[in-house]
Amino acid sequence: MPEHLTAFAPTALRGGILIEAAELRIVSLPLLTPFVISSGTMTCKTFPLLVLKGEGLEGIAEAVMDPTPDYLEETIPGAMAFLRDVLLPSIIGKRFASPYELEPYLAPWRGNRMAKAVVEMAFWDMWSKSLGIPLKAALGGVGNSVDVGVSLGIAPIEKTLDRIDEALASGYKRTKLKIAQGHDVKIVEAVRNQYPDIKLTVDANTDYGLADLPVLQALDGFNLDYIEQPLAFDDIHDHAQVQASLKTAICLDESIRSASDARKALEMRAARVINIKVGRVGGFAAARAIHDTSAAFGAPVWCGGMLEAGIGRAHNIHLATLANFTKPGDTSSASRYFKRDIINEPLEASNGEMPVPATGPGIGVTLDHDYLKSVTDHVEEIGT
Repeated sequence: MPEHLTAFAPTALRGGILIEAAELRIVSLPLLTPFVISSGTMTCKTFPLLVLKGEGLEGIAEAVMDPTPDYLEETIPGAMAFLRDVLLPSIIGKRFASPYELEPYLAPWRGNRMAKAVVEMAFWDMWSKSLGIPLKAALGGVGNSVDVGVSLGIAPIEKTLDRIDEALASGYKRTKLKIAQGHDVKIVEAVRNQYPDIKLTVDANTDYGLADLPVLQALDGFNLDYIEQPLAFDDIHDHAQVQASLKTAICLDESIRSASDARKALEMRAARVINIKVGRVGGFAAARAIHDTSAAFGAPVWCGGMLEAGIGRAHNIHLATLANFTKPGDTSSASRYFKRDIINEPLEASNGEMPVPATGPGIGVTLDHDYLKSVTDHVEEIGT
């Protein structure tokens, strides 16, 4: 535990927090509007929700893998089995004085970063609650709000322009357009003609290859803040070739799974911006390491989203208080996506700023248990 926090730890917990049990759910929340990207359409957000229990405390986190391996390799069925049979039994019944003490139990297993993340993130919540401080303070963040923008799924031009009107009226500080082959230059041109001065970015979600370089170069003329992940989800090398051919910054998302990946990408000049998703890279320790590595290279970062519900959004907001998160993130108002959230506290942006949740220590939000029960597909108790 860092020295500046040890002094404030309650005496009873200085020997560590005993993890006594875990509750693992699968939750399905319908989306208000289908969200379309290059790899498919989502109409319902389905995700595992983990609650760690011990010493009268609860730590809560969402996992961000999809039901099928359409985004990355991990899937909900595989993650549930890994959590149930391997990760959670290995930590239940043990004491941990800080989240970093989980590392020996997570590191031996290859990959599975999203499953590891949900365990680590839940314990960060639990640990910061034991200290009586907000998660942002435990992470080293500052400030009471973070800048946010909107991410707009693939839609016809007129519908996209209407959505941008709504976003600008709400004060959002960045507009990100999802693009795909055949839905790229024309939509960006139409948006830029209508809104010449807005902060505009595009996200390809890996839909292009080196043969599509002329299309990416055509986007160079629209004063984009960055082009996100144009090439394969596991590529760094070819992105360097693309970045060398563009004035616009490349932002890497799926390709960056660790601080080592960030270092390689920035050394190779494969990107000039990094998108950090704490639930995708393995948790807060990995996210902070990517943040610090990027800062050492002078590369700004921002906090991406995975259509999380309120628990995941709260984690993201706390992360985005770290100093090098200098570009607006994806955590816009939850009411843009869900008719009702699984938490009691509304996470709503105002004038492009999202307040850091502050209803108590930890992540600063609480579960709406009655509604959560109604949208739970499956629940199991482990270690009880």
